[in-house]
Amino acid sequence: MKLNLIYNKFIPNYQNSLEVIEKELISYNIDFKTQELSGMENYGDFTFVIGGDGTLLRCAKYYSEYETPVMGINTGRLGFLSQSGTDEIKSVIEAVLENRYGVQNRMMLKSNEYKALNDFVIKGCISGRTSGFYLEINNKFVCDYVADGIIISTPTGSTAYGLSAGGPVLSPDMDAIVIVPICPHTLNARPIVVPSGETISVKTSDELLSVCIDGFVTTKCVDKVVIKKYEKKAKLAFLDNNNFYTVLRDKLHWGISPEK
Repeated sequence: MKLNLIYNKFIPNYQNSLEVIEKELISYNIDFKTQELSGMENYGDFTFVIGGDGTLLRCAKYYSEYETPVMGINTGRLGFLSQSGTDEIKSVIEAVLENRYGVQNRMMLKSNEYKALNDFVIKGCISGRTSGFYLEINNKFVCDYVADGIIISTPTGSTAYGLSAGGPVLSPDMDAIVIVPICPHTLNARPIVVPSGETISVKTSDELLSVCIDGFVTTKCVDKVVIKKYEKKAKLAFLDNNNFYTVLRDKLHWGISPEK
């Protein structure tokens, strides 16, 4: 088995985790390659990602082209996707080498040359003001919003920005797209969940649109954004004892009653 290690040099304390993993792999006499995030290349049968959820998102999208499973070692904050911490590295490596892990196929979205594992966030190019957004699905007009923006999300991204903006939580096993307006100036604008095969278009009459993909802003503004399901899926590896509902409860404290 050949393993791949990706680290993000801009994440604090990545070196400690990297050194621990490398030492463990050397002790097992495992063939591995260490790469920095900005220069990652295809290598091996399995990829460990050292960083936060943002680092894992970038790696998962890249390695989806090679159908390589990725597992996050969290050195960031929340670690909703990068679930394993530095103190669990030894047991995680043992589980991977003994094939005691599962792989979830996560749906992605695309717009032109861009792909998203979490979401596309569409706003007006003039910051600090609301815009008028026109939503079409399969070239049919659906509605218009006066809002700060619109989030087009995968089930994976439903627990990210979309959740903060009032959207629903979707199980990552679902094949659906969530459309969430951001701070709409009306009480009757609500999130919409549509089948993954739909083609979603957003445009505006006010100005050009800016697009943020998984937290990264594109450098150009456009007059229309067309989003579809991407034909490939990201492969996220998890230990057998880590399931979506457990993580939802432990990381986001979902449904936990306040202490008396």
